[in-house]
Amino acid sequence: MNSILSSLRWRYATKKFDSSKKVSAEDLANIKEAINLTPSSYGLQPFKVLQIDNPELRAKIQPAAWGQTQIVDASHLFVFAHLTDIGEKEVAAYMQNKADRSGFDVSALKGYQDFIVGKIGEMSDARKSEWNARQAYLAVSTALTAAADLNIDACPMEGFELEQLNEILGLKEKGLSAAVIVALGYRSEEDETQNAPKIRKAEKDLFEIL
Repeated sequence: MNSILSSLRWRYATKKFDSSKKVSAEDLANIKEAINLTPSSYGLQPFKVLQIDNPELRAKIQPAAWGQTQIVDASHLFVFAHLTDIGEKEVAAYMQNKADRSGFDVSALKGYQDFIVGKIGEMSDARKSEWNARQAYLAVSTALTAAADLNIDACPMEGFELEQLNEILGLKEKGLSAAVIVALGYRSEEDETQNAPKIRKAEKDLFEIL
């Protein structure tokens, strides 16, 4: 626990990356595995993580992300996108995957499948999209924590024009919408924000014991 707390105290939302430093393939694979291990409601993982490696595409994204330099300077760039809808098809795919990996017939999960489909069916379309986005945010948190544990800098970014980013990445046609951009890499020595104190609420103001 001391190690993870030290890592979380060390991390900050990096504003300027050193473009000459790259995250190793091994570290990147570990971060991606951690993202995949993120808990999600019912285990459905109603989101997709786009790894933007193409420098031309990243340059195209930058204006839509308010010109922020992290987009093009960071070693790696992820866009966490959530499903705009969810229903029986996605639940059935999850159940089939669960059955295949567990070694039993999917029919044994029929009751659980019907329960989840029923609960999701009670949601409005807007509620479904919002619920899916929340699952993506859980994955973002895992990504930031995993990166910090490896002493890799990260910056979660909501500063972008949603419709523009969705259009650039063709997300609407895939039933997706961008939630958060995460830049990964190593801080530049010129990033003055790395020396700023970490501002958080006092414990007594954040926690309430009932």
